[in-house]
Amino acid sequence: MLSMTALALLAGGCSDGGKRGADPHDSGPVSALVPGADPAKQAAEIAGRLSDEELVGQLLMPYAYGNAADKVSSGSASANRTYAGASTPAEIVRKYHLGGIILVSSSADDPTAGTNKTTNVESPAQVAKLTAGLQQAALSLPARLPLFIGTDQEYGQVTRIRDGIVQLPAALAFGAAGDPKLTEAAWKAAGTELAAIGLNVDFAPDADVLGTQPGGVIGSRSFGSDPAKVAPQVAAAVRGLQAAGVAATVKHFPGHGHTTTDSHSSLPVLSQNLTALESGDLPPFTAARDAGVGLIMSGHLDVKAIDPGTPASFSGKVLTDLLRGKLGYTGVIVTDALNMAPAEQWGPGEAAVRAILAGNDVLLMPPNLGTAYKGLLDAVKSGRITKQRLVDSVTRILALKLRLAAVPKPEFSVVDGPDGKSAARAGAAAAITVLRGKCTGALVSGPVRVTAAGADTAKGWLEESLKQAGAEVVTQGGAEVRLVGYGRGSADLSPSAAVTVALDTPYVLGSAKGTLLATYSGSRASMSALADVLLGKAKAPGRSPVPVSGLSPTACA
Repeated sequence: MLSMTALALLAGGCSDGGKRGADPHDSGPVSALVPGADPAKQAAEIAGRLSDEELVGQLLMPYAYGNAADKVSSGSASANRTYAGASTPAEIVRKYHLGGIILVSSSADDPTAGTNKTTNVESPAQVAKLTAGLQQAALSLPARLPLFIGTDQEYGQVTRIRDGIVQLPAALAFGAAGDPKLTEAAWKAAGTELAAIGLNVDFAPDADVLGTQPGGVIGSRSFGSDPAKVAPQVAAAVRGLQAAGVAATVKHFPGHGHTTTDSHSSLPVLSQNLTALESGDLPPFTAARDAGVGLIMSGHLDVKAIDPGTPASFSGKVLTDLLRGKLGYTGVIVTDALNMAPAEQWGPGEAAVRAILAGNDVLLMPPNLGTAYKGLLDAVKSGRITKQRLVDSVTRILALKLRLAAVPKPEFSVVDGPDGKSAARAGAAAAITVLRGKCTGALVSGPVRVTAAGADTAKGWLEESLKQAGAEVVTQGGAEVRLVGYGRGSADLSPSAAVTVALDTPYVLGSAKGTLLATYSGSRASMSALADVLLGKAKAPGRSPVPVSGLSPTACA
């Protein structure tokens, strides 16, 4: 992900600045990363030389206001001063010796939007400039340690960068396609584009296994409801991302899929016993571990079978005993956002301390950065957190950064290129499922009228694709194709529809009449592939990765 200069900086950086050349244009320390050397050993040596302030900074991964590293609006500057006591993102990086930063955005249909207090994502070019400025700020510090720069690019509902970059179908679509090789190739193509704009952490894929209840909060963010089938999909997405130099982050440990409560607003309860948890929720996390996943995100979840009443993100029994001990995970553990309701039962400083003591390494989005930073430093000074505990976490963090740095960064020209578009289209086409209806030939004939509930953008894309394929698209009359979007239910069905298409989870189709299809995603690629199936130009090879009442996984052999 980083240049060889950055590799040298990472290998030679230390808190006293090392030996600097007299030339003002000198790139920094002369010691270089030894090819083939053990990243964990090098990371431990570097971490052992850092000051308390530098160690604490490496644990923090906040957001910041503003679309550029060094120049922001007056409103963003004011918000940054309130949040972090500094005016620009670059100043925040330098003030706190940050180890990472998350880029955020907010949209109306995003179920996670409540935690995102700003939007600093506009376009791939803008993100590339922002990430370069942030890395420059980090590497200007005496320790010369590069940043984790991440975002939530799950594809589907939770996608921060939506324009000018590859848009894969949602995870549930890949579950319907059922081909891990296809999944790995698609996520590698997507990861390559993320890497090209300077991102090296993706808070994805979602490793949650859906329960049988249609009211679950994870929905199409998951690959499905069968842990034996979800696990290889998660592992494939991890391998794909990390082959591109982007650390994958599986979430939300130990599993958010069997809940009906949103952890953004309250504490969901996992009521299953330990045997059910181990067989029904943990397999995708162990598969990700075996695939070498860079980070695992701890969920704000009340795991009754292990530590009742305590969020898993703050539970040593869940993170240290189960994840580190029983499952043997040695990588980085990152909290879910600390500005979510279950984490805000404590102040920012106390929450930060408790999260580290529980076993987390990276603290994501503390609600007040200055308070969290001070809380951790005070805990070290008082002995509540030992310096060795910080060194252990920072060693894991730096070892991952060294792994990422070994992957060459792609050229910006790959962004929104043919490889990504082809991968998205392949995934979308393999996912489309006929749950009721014929399996060959056109599913609609004559003029076609597209209607939608909560899927206006997808409606436009489908109409465009139908026209390009030679169909007559009308606004009145014709055969109605009804699109049912994210979070919609039986009340959004149309009794006159010839074809009903679920763009999210397909549970709603259990109440629908006529021909029934699922794309599991409202992406442009999914709508293009759907048009081909509707017009009989392509078959629908997918199988529903979740049970739908009264319907088989596919109507087609």
